[in-house]
Amino acid sequence: MESAVTGIKHQKMLEDLLEACKVNLPTVNENLISKAFQLSYESHKNNFRASGEPYFYHPYQVAMVVAKEIPLDDVSVVSALLHDVVEDTEIGLQFVAKEFGKEVADIVDGVTKIGGVFKGQDISQAENYRKLLLSMVKDVRVILVKFADRLHNIRTLEFVHPQKQRRIAKETLEIYAPFAHRFGLGRVKWELEDQAFKYLNKEAYTDIAKNIKEKRKEREGYIAKFAKPIEEKLKAHNLKFTLEGRPKHLYSIYKKMINQQKSLDEIYDLFAVRIILESEDPNQCYYVLGIINQHYKPIQDRFKDFISIPKKNNYQSIHNTVIGPDGRLVEIQIRTRKMHEIAEKGVAAHWKYKEDLVSSDTELEDWVNWVRDIFENSTKDEATKEILASFKLNLYQDEIYIFTPKGELKRLPLNSTPVDFAYEIHTKVGNHCIGAKVNGKIVPLDTRLHSGDQVEIITSKNQHPNKSWLQFVQTHKSKSAVRRYLNREEDKLVEQGKDIWDKKAKKFKKNLSIDEINKLSHKLRYDNPRQLFKDVAIGKIDPEEVLNPVKEIQEEESNELVFDSFVEQARNISGGKIVVEGEHKGIQHTYAKCCNPIPGDPIIGFITTGEGIKIHRKDCINIVQMSKTQPDRLVPVNWPRTNGSMFVAGIDIHGEDVPGVLKDISNIITTYKNTNIKSVNISTGDSMFHGTISVFVSDLEHLNKLIERLKKNRGVYSVERFDVSN
Repeated sequence: MESAVTGIKHQKMLEDLLEACKVNLPTVNENLISKAFQLSYESHKNNFRASGEPYFYHPYQVAMVVAKEIPLDDVSVVSALLHDVVEDTEIGLQFVAKEFGKEVADIVDGVTKIGGVFKGQDISQAENYRKLLLSMVKDVRVILVKFADRLHNIRTLEFVHPQKQRRIAKETLEIYAPFAHRFGLGRVKWELEDQAFKYLNKEAYTDIAKNIKEKRKEREGYIAKFAKPIEEKLKAHNLKFTLEGRPKHLYSIYKKMINQQKSLDEIYDLFAVRIILESEDPNQCYYVLGIINQHYKPIQDRFKDFISIPKKNNYQSIHNTVIGPDGRLVEIQIRTRKMHEIAEKGVAAHWKYKEDLVSSDTELEDWVNWVRDIFENSTKDEATKEILASFKLNLYQDEIYIFTPKGELKRLPLNSTPVDFAYEIHTKVGNHCIGAKVNGKIVPLDTRLHSGDQVEIITSKNQHPNKSWLQFVQTHKSKSAVRRYLNREEDKLVEQGKDIWDKKAKKFKKNLSIDEINKLSHKLRYDNPRQLFKDVAIGKIDPEEVLNPVKEIQEEESNELVFDSFVEQARNISGGKIVVEGEHKGIQHTYAKCCNPIPGDPIIGFITTGEGIKIHRKDCINIVQMSKTQPDRLVPVNWPRTNGSMFVAGIDIHGEDVPGVLKDISNIITTYKNTNIKSVNISTGDSMFHGTISVFVSDLEHLNKLIERLKKNRGVYSVERFDVSN
């Protein structure tokens, strides 16, 4: 008997839902809605809410909100019915997509993700959270189904624990209510605010509600008394109009009491009326204003003319405050029917003026106006479903919002990495960033982050930026910090090289002037002495061979002959045949030690004087600089198709210092294609290790696969290629 009664009740619920859809939606797929209704019921039938009601009542009521209060389309209704099945049951997204289509599955997935954003998080950065929500979804219906979900949740909040009540109420007031207002969902915003207010400040809510209820008849009677002479005069002038009271919701009254530091009795616009003229002539508004001001004394500083000077969102109306019967203040709005339609349906930008928010959200303002036009101005005969299906939300898609482990939000550009996130926290954190955990999982430092990710940065005092970071960091702050560090390190090398040079010069009693050092640098094919001193510091050039050549030669020829001896040495270092294109075929080549190219790297040649062609990686910082100043020296080159040569490559590796880690790393390297290790340098500290390993590889693919194998080893945080001298 009970099951029969339940069956009848559920059948009536389905019929009510379908009827609401037929009344409010442009097209209705009854079979799809019925199917979703049944699946939702079966999935949740053994679950109950805190109120004791079957859990199924929640998705059903959310679907009713979508059908009646935020009328979208039938896909949204189906998604509302199913919005909790993936999160709360064994049903997966693939099943939803197969049975109900990809659109429904995407919306359900989006609503689930949004629901998980706030769990355990502090919502002190409300505006960022609203942008985060937008950045996470591409279909506007995700946001609107979530509004419906929140609306029903807060309507039934009385049954949950008081602590949870406050958390949800705060979240609703600071995130969802202002967000709903931006979407132009005024009635939804009104209810969300009042319901949240009830749980955040029950005493004030109860007091205001009680006072307003007690004075409701008095207020309605006063408005009627105030309006009667105005209505008589307007009718006497043959004007067609509608005069209505404008009730204020409780939270709005409370905010005014706080902001203006006034009591409830002093809030003048508890008495407020609106006059809507059934005319397209704006001059009639001024005519009505004159009639009212003849009867009731106006308050000058409370008059605002938004007809002659409309707001930026095209809002037009006259705002006037007068002294009514018994000396009470009454606020009046006067507008034409067309102005009223714009004010009601195009108030998407009104939040900007009411809430003192920043004016940089003009894109959001324009977009929400368009959304309102779709949802509120489209008739049932228009293809609303097709408009929505093709609609893609592109606001804030150039930004992502990332959580710290403590739940704080950081805003970053699209495609940002853990290194960008680290620098966003602090420059020192970025400079010592050794690894990262994204959503609890260790990832490479060049991993692209996505909105909603939680990122934990692992640091080590032994870690420092390297120039490979410049290839993947996105923020200006990160790039500047990395370059600044690299420049400081270069300054140190230059200083060290200069000290070495000065000591050698003193030893051989060669007191060269600044001009002579400049000339010598150019003779040695350096752009400036800094580059010369840098190479001295890293041992690339021995100042003794320059300052004290072995051969007894005339002073004016010494630099040329010494340089030629360097050329001869360089020619003996060549590590394999390069295919040189054009007129430079057959010219001797060597590999640049600044970037150590290996087969597979994009490369280019640079013609030197005396050293033939230097082969650089195309992304080498030196070649990038030289290409700007001496582009005519660049030569197209390619790797040969087959070449048995081996090349030296560097691997930089960081991780947790666990027993046997060095052995594991060595085994991974030597067991892959019998790779030989040239040198290993491992240092430990703070329970971390940092290693640099030089290996012989055949090409770039060989190196990349080796790096990928190392990344999978236990305790390894990051593995990157770095430039190593042969």
